[in-house]
Amino acid sequence: MTDIKLYNTMAREKQVFTPIDPKNVRMYVCGPTVYDRAHLGNARPVVVFDVLYRLLRHVYGPDHVTYVRNFTDVDDKINATALQRKEAGAEGTLEELVHERSNETIGWYLQDMGALGALEPDEMPRATEFVGPMIAMIEDLIAKGHAYEAEGHVLFAVESYKNYGRLSGRSVDDMIAGARVEVAPYKKNPMDFVLWKPSTDDLPGWDSPWGRGRPGWHIECSAMSYELLGATFDIHGGGNDLQFPHHENEIAQSKCAHPDAGFANYWLHNEMLQVEGKKMSKSLGNFFTVHDLLEQGVPGEVIRFVFLGTHYRKPMDWTEKKAEQAFNTVRRWQAHAQAVGFGERGEGVGDNVEVIPGFVEALSDDLNTSLALTLLDRFEREYLREENVELDMVAQFSRSLRLIGLDGKRKDQNAFPEEIAAQFDKASAWSRIGTMIDAARTEKNFDEADRIRDAAKAAGFEVHTTKDGTILSETLDSDYSKLEGL
Repeated sequence: MTDIKLYNTMAREKQVFTPIDPKNVRMYVCGPTVYDRAHLGNARPVVVFDVLYRLLRHVYGPDHVTYVRNFTDVDDKINATALQRKEAGAEGTLEELVHERSNETIGWYLQDMGALGALEPDEMPRATEFVGPMIAMIEDLIAKGHAYEAEGHVLFAVESYKNYGRLSGRSVDDMIAGARVEVAPYKKNPMDFVLWKPSTDDLPGWDSPWGRGRPGWHIECSAMSYELLGATFDIHGGGNDLQFPHHENEIAQSKCAHPDAGFANYWLHNEMLQVEGKKMSKSLGNFFTVHDLLEQGVPGEVIRFVFLGTHYRKPMDWTEKKAEQAFNTVRRWQAHAQAVGFGERGEGVGDNVEVIPGFVEALSDDLNTSLALTLLDRFEREYLREENVELDMVAQFSRSLRLIGLDGKRKDQNAFPEEIAAQFDKASAWSRIGTMIDAARTEKNFDEADRIRDAAKAAGFEVHTTKDGTILSETLDSDYSKLEGL
């Protein structure tokens, strides 16, 4: 079995991944707060942990991996968007509008992430479905002396957990000095964080021993992961912006509630995303959602490809140039796969087909997706541009695309989506243009070769002359209709 090595944030080193139970590998990833469309930065951890999920399924078997990613559907931001709707004249109580907004946003999220080729996790719990276990965990923490009630709130006492700060590498005193925390008179320590808080009559709330209220953010993931994966599981992941305070607080709660358990054995965090070298910000005008890009005609596979081009632990820069290069590559690669009916007839590309050499090893080395893409590019150039391509080679290539999520398959679809499939007929057309140019040159009809080349360029394609022949590259400006006359 292939060894998987992962960088464990807690250990601050790359470690060989050893699951608690190889027949029941368990992973929890913090999901979105569902108050609006997911922006591009929200999508990066989805793609990162989707690749890890796919790799774990490949190595341990799809029936031996459980992936949980939650939805936070009780939050002040959700309440605020629902309140705006009510003030604008929407019908229903505020609580009903909150529920309506959550459902709407979850639907958008799953649709947008599906367009990026992300598999849906095995479990997608909503925080509102687990309030009972959250209350039970809070009661237990109070009983054990790790939490206290104050003015309708329940707070976790950080000084009661001696290892608080180990994940982020900071002491409590350092955190107090550098953190912006809510200073409330009922807090015993400025770093103490909320487990439960009061809720007004019109907002979502639940009865509890401390009055009607709602849970704090951090307790949600501790309770849901415990209920679905147990007191100790294998991997916990998310963006590095969650490392502190969210993940630090999760650890404190869970370790104090279950002192004999380990909570998560491996902690993985992805770096943040930039746009054209700058932090994504509405004030800079470079803030956009995944839906915005999809609506502009950028295929989900292109977005995914750009993400995979940078190692998950490095900051990623989204640029138009990268998107255009990805567009060219993805269309060419998927055209090879479609040529043998991949996704339709499925000849030779079942899960039992081997991937290209070195591919699993690259992904197993702390998800080195950049190297995996390089191996795909090299394999395609060396083996798939021959006149008589071997079906086995195409099958290996297609199986590799499937493993990394670039095969074009989407939720509940065995074939390529129509908008992608339509491109394959066009792709075969553009490959024929290169053959026509080479044929004209072979016949020494250079005027005809130049005519076809110039027409292809006028249609928005790049034309490359290589030792193996003429190759056309698609760009975002390519107009296939202008090729029809050729």
